Amino acid sequence: MKIHLVDGTYELFRAYYAQPKRSAPNGQEVGAIFGLMRTLIVLLRQEDVSHIACAFDSTVESFRNKLFAGYKTGDGVPGDLKSQFELAERITLALGIVVWPMTEFEADDALASAVVKWSSASKLEQIVICSPDKDLAQMVRGRDVVCWDRRRGLILDESGVGEKFGVLPESIPDYLALVGDTADGIPGIPKWGAKSSGIILNRYRHLESIPGDPNLWDVNVRSPKLLASNLLEFNEQAHLYRELATLRLDVPIEHSVDQVFWKGFSVDELTRICDEFGFLVPDALVK
Repeated sequence: MKIHLVDGTYELFRAYYAQPKRSAPNGQEVGAIFGLMRTLIVLLRQEDVSHIACAFDSTVESFRNKLFAGYKTGDGVPGDLKSQFELAERITLALGIVVWPMTEFEADDALASAVVKWSSASKLEQIVICSPDKDLAQMVRGRDVVCWDRRRGLILDESGVGEKFGVLPESIPDYLALVGDTADGIPGIPKWGAKSSGIILNRYRHLESIPGDPNLWDVNVRSPKLLASNLLEFNEQAHLYRELATLRLDVPIEHSVDQVFWKGFSVDELTRICDEFGFLVPDALVK
């Protein structure tokens, strides 16, 4: 048994920028949800997809915005995309997929909490996190929990995390604190690039374990004195950025593994939605 956990917000954004504009009979923009429906149907038709849930964060804000004013907000999200979030949740439910709509937390927090909740489920072969987001790499465990970038067709297991970032999954929040994450509005620490951060964290794992004196570092990086000086100067910010990048594992996931078993489409509801938005009924419903 595999459990597929889908980052619905990412999928909706991806569909919005990949699909041409499309209007429903009432004039509402629905191109993104049309693309979302198509990509989720493709996923559901895979033979190994039996248990699946999808998380959305339609507010595009969370508790992290209270911690750091520069954290990402929904200000730059196009209005015709924002208007499709509620529809996206509705059409995902009609596809028979359990939906977790997040407000205080982010979609990634829900996925991370589900990993923790279900990682010891009986007969579980693998948990597949369907998202390319860097912060979700912290949840990867061996080949038992992996991240899947569906657009590129790439599976990221623990060795893949090491190859890509130079660190173990447990160090990903520290890594993002140092190098920053523009997608989330985390600026990082000056002069701490991906290469030097990877080398140092591969050796010391976490921020507090990095010796303050660069003469004590037993790794070879460029400008160690400057790196150490900047880390000392921005130490408080680094720990805040790590907190922002650390996924919450305490989102209340009420569903059991059995409850996310995919039982098929809600044919009547999905047909109503297609009629309402001017979509052709998907072939998957009539075959």
